[in-house]
Amino acid sequence: MSSEKEKNKDEIVTINPATGEKINSYKLMSTKEAEDAVKKCHEAFLKWRLKSPEERAKVIKAIGKSLGKYKDELAKLMTQEMGKLETQGGDEVDLCVGICDWTAANAPESLKSEERELPDGGKGHVTYSPMGVVYGIQPWNYPTYQVIRYAIASLMAGNGVLLKHAANVTGSGLLIEKAFLDAGLPEHLFTVLRISHDTSNKIIENDLVRGVTLTGSPTAGKVIGELAGKNLKKSVLELGANDAYMVLEDADVDLAIEMCVKGRLYNNGETCIAAKRFIVVDAVYEEFKKGFVSKMSAIKHGDPTKEGSDIGPMARKDLREDLHEQVTESVKNGAEILCGGKIPEGKGYYYPATVLGNVKPGQPAYSDELFGPVASLIHAKDDEDAMRLANDSRFGLGGGIFSKNEDKAIELASKYFDTGMVFINCFGLAIPNMPFGGVKDSGYGREHGGFGLFEFVNVKSIMLMNN
Repeated sequence: MSSEKEKNKDEIVTINPATGEKINSYKLMSTKEAEDAVKKCHEAFLKWRLKSPEERAKVIKAIGKSLGKYKDELAKLMTQEMGKLETQGGDEVDLCVGICDWTAANAPESLKSEERELPDGGKGHVTYSPMGVVYGIQPWNYPTYQVIRYAIASLMAGNGVLLKHAANVTGSGLLIEKAFLDAGLPEHLFTVLRISHDTSNKIIENDLVRGVTLTGSPTAGKVIGELAGKNLKKSVLELGANDAYMVLEDADVDLAIEMCVKGRLYNNGETCIAAKRFIVVDAVYEEFKKGFVSKMSAIKHGDPTKEGSDIGPMARKDLREDLHEQVTESVKNGAEILCGGKIPEGKGYYYPATVLGNVKPGQPAYSDELFGPVASLIHAKDDEDAMRLANDSRFGLGGGIFSKNEDKAIELASKYFDTGMVFINCFGLAIPNMPFGGVKDSGYGREHGGFGLFEFVNVKSIMLMNN
């Protein structure tokens, strides 16, 4: 008789991180079943690509309405599967509805063909033709948004879409698929693949798959990027981050404290674009440190379905263990725990809001991504030193600047901050009409703001020469 471990090779089991108890199990697809799904998606694409952008936009708009109808169910399921506060799950669905609405309203105009005069007097046409099937490999931290971010732009452009979601949010992925179908999206045009990593690699190699997009770690990005490149597939990678938020000498310190606490702890601190390193200049360092540590110390972790909880559990036990190891290693190398830093007793994968001080090079808290509710407090001499420290990272997704001089902050952001996104005197996530993406080890490619529409299209030149 096979062991329980051997049985589980053929299924995905989801676990509630607040209790450690099983939620559900799902049978993995065989390689043949997955390849059949690719073929069906491609066949659906062959019809969908012929729809006008205006026709596609109507379906995209309907998907937004459908997601709105499933809002409460999605929010509850996301909380159950990965531990985010239910209220934040609702906010996530609202953002996804906004992305659908913005895309439906603006994309048809963006996708229109352009006419250009040729040097010899002939005429040229530039068209934006869909490429085919786009394969997305997505993480668990925003179970709905991560899917919507690439899927809506790809569908709007006329492509078919496949999704390999993180195993621990399989239920959320399947519910999203149901919402898409309820909205009138053609069958098989968007398909969730319940597959292993080995089968996933075969999907990337499949000739019918024309584009690959991944949100994940830099390690995963290198593997997927290499495999996509080896098979000459266009790819978009949104990877890890260690976002620096600079508090300059002329900052509103109270505002900075409020935004930095929110920026570090939103979504239980498990956000790629979360505020992670807090670089504070000498002139306001002690004032910021006192207020920041005080507010972080007051944060309550607990049941994410209850109103009194400020943060819920981390999504998986191994993720909590990895985070705590990074904290421990940082302390061994000179960091100090200003609050938190201890794994609480009892059920669930909770970790307290934590602040590390005396953070310097050679510590994980300085160099690596801490994907959870742990803040790294870094002392800078002045504004110039703060910018140097902010850019002293292999990552480049987002960052923040706190300064009452907005013109100076904009200049610093545009000329010197080596990231894809910068927030000034605020903390933010994704915004439908602004590009989203990073540089360096944070990946390449852009989503949102119309930019995602053009990642997976064939920009085609059609030329009529004067004879």
